[in-house]
Amino acid sequence: MNMLEYTQLPQWLIALLTEKFFNACIIHEDAKKNEKNVFCLDCCECICPHCLTPHRSHRLLQIRRYVYHDVIRLCDAEKLLDCAFVQSYTSNSAKVVFLNHRPKTRPCRGSSNTCIICERGLQDPYLFCSISCKVEHILKTEGKLSKYIYKCDYMTLSEPGLDDGQMTPDTILEPVDSGSSCSGGAVLCTATTEVVRKKRSTLSSFRSAFQPACGPGSEMSVSMMNRRKGTPQRSPLY
Repeated sequence: MNMLEYTQLPQWLIALLTEKFFNACIIHEDAKKNEKNVFCLDCCECICPHCLTPHRSHRLLQIRRYVYHDVIRLCDAEKLLDCAFVQSYTSNSAKVVFLNHRPKTRPCRGSSNTCIICERGLQDPYLFCSISCKVEHILKTEGKLSKYIYKCDYMTLSEPGLDDGQMTPDTILEPVDSGSSCSGGAVLCTATTEVVRKKRSTLSSFRSAFQPACGPGSEMSVSMMNRRKGTPQRSPLY
């Protein structure tokens, strides 16, 4: 978006889309967990967990990090603006949306659906990959954003403990790149940890089933299997 388009946005939205989150807080640079991952909608600035005290009565938005990019929960975003047709992703049972667009991916086989602004591959029927792409499209086509912005008088952090905002994908619904087979433009990528464990467990059971039973015969077999080959003897020369 150019500077003219930015001037037509609410001040809090300009700050939200341009702020650099997860940098260390200068005020609390020696404290642990000092990353600036909370956005104050009233002050239009990002703060760290140690800065919360003077902002307790303000509207606070938790910023999260997902695949190295800034996201917010969809339920929080929908309190602030219209998020229709912005693709959401599911991580740890929470739906999230990206604040800004990401580098464009190669188109998915079997699907030509892409973001209207940045042409990033999307699932059907989504039109935008991020909040900023939708905002930019509305400003270009309608000239103003007022009817898409909601009045939100109260917003607080969802977790009293305030986590660090880092989200580890558990189940992710992502667009598929050209290197994968594609059905309907999407694939369900599940965590493989349990699959690996099951395979290892099955392999261990398979091996144990073929191990010889305990007894003199089995001990002899094991000793013969483990016996190292001796030094070869040359035949005498005549």
